[in-house]
Amino acid sequence: MDCNTNSKSREISLGRAKELHSRIEDYLKVKDQIIKGTTKKQMISAKAKKEKILKMFDATEEDWNNWKWQLKNRISDVDVLKEIIYLSDKELEDIRQVGKQFRWSISPYYASLIDDDNKYCPVKLMSIPTGVEIEDLEGDTDPMGEEFTNPAGSITRRYPDRLIINVTNECAMYCRHCQRRRNIGGVDRHQPREVLQESIDYIRDNPEIRDVLITGGDPLTLSNDMLDWLLKEITAIETVDYVRLGSRTLVTMPQRVDDEFLEMMEKYSPIFINTHFNHPQEITPETIEACRKLAKAGVPLGNQAVLLNGVNNDKFVMRLLNHELLKSKVRPYYIFHAKHVIGTTHFNTSIDDGIEIMEYLRGYTSGMAIPTYIVNAPKGRGKTPILPQYMVSRGKGFVKIRTWEGKMVDYPNHETRPIESYFE
Repeated sequence: MDCNTNSKSREISLGRAKELHSRIEDYLKVKDQIIKGTTKKQMISAKAKKEKILKMFDATEEDWNNWKWQLKNRISDVDVLKEIIYLSDKELEDIRQVGKQFRWSISPYYASLIDDDNKYCPVKLMSIPTGVEIEDLEGDTDPMGEEFTNPAGSITRRYPDRLIINVTNECAMYCRHCQRRRNIGGVDRHQPREVLQESIDYIRDNPEIRDVLITGGDPLTLSNDMLDWLLKEITAIETVDYVRLGSRTLVTMPQRVDDEFLEMMEKYSPIFINTHFNHPQEITPETIEACRKLAKAGVPLGNQAVLLNGVNNDKFVMRLLNHELLKSKVRPYYIFHAKHVIGTTHFNTSIDDGIEIMEYLRGYTSGMAIPTYIVNAPKGRGKTPILPQYMVSRGKGFVKIRTWEGKMVDYPNHETRPIESYFE
């Protein structure tokens, strides 16, 4: 290659690099304004609330780091809550009224993350009841039709080779957007062992089941002994390839990941955990440590965010969330379109919001940071991927595709020849 050619190539490359920089400039301008759980201001605020809670509960640092203490001392009394976070008179009354119909409770740790300076703090929106929950009661109590996909025990089965076991209705914090709020009730109830045994027997009797997801509520509210028994029974079934745990506890009570729990996870490899971060504010030094410990123990982690109005229905918030997840060793797996659950419809967004987010992930960030956007078809008909349209049309011998930059390109699409024909 002569000097002139090389110079011309470099000139073209620099022009292209300048163009690419212009495409990310808008994100670079706003990303530092998005609150994260690791920003100095947020960590100072969380530390101050933590100290206030410890004093109120006459507790120690050792108590704070004990998941059993966190679970036992969930806050469900509005008079206690108002001593920890700022609440207006209207908010206090709303919480009291909503609590008569829909249960709420929040771990001391998660309460410490609420930002009093932000009226629409995403952590607060996801954890503290608001009056709109009982003003607009549109929606369904069981949008997934789980009542009609329960062949035995506490199983939900929607697919040929995998199923869910629902083991409890208990959570470290009751999310205001919960799809199973019909199960929460007023009392924590783990499934009786005989119901779990019936579920296990069903899996054993149906050898096509190779993937078992344990969920709830939150399975990590079970004792280590109960969880160990359950995992031992399921993994002993030869036709089960692996087990997954669906849990938001890593987000709302990361203290759950203690040494005893990690030892148990190592026993049942391969075991996967799908967790549920929705906003960068939830990714704190504590959650990062919990996730990294699990990764070190050989547990692959995936994240299933829910697209929530006012929380993360923003292309830049979701991009930053996915970047922060990868730094914490968590792979963005799904973005779920929020279901139309009674009392939660204020969180619903348009599908257009989700498609826009996907448009501004593909090409703008690495493939590892791009989850699949999913709409759950009503009444248990399964997950349906929703993608921007990249194949525009098909012609004879080619397809017209749209690149991530919106450019139209003809791409060859030749008929597949049998492999044997190449050797005849």
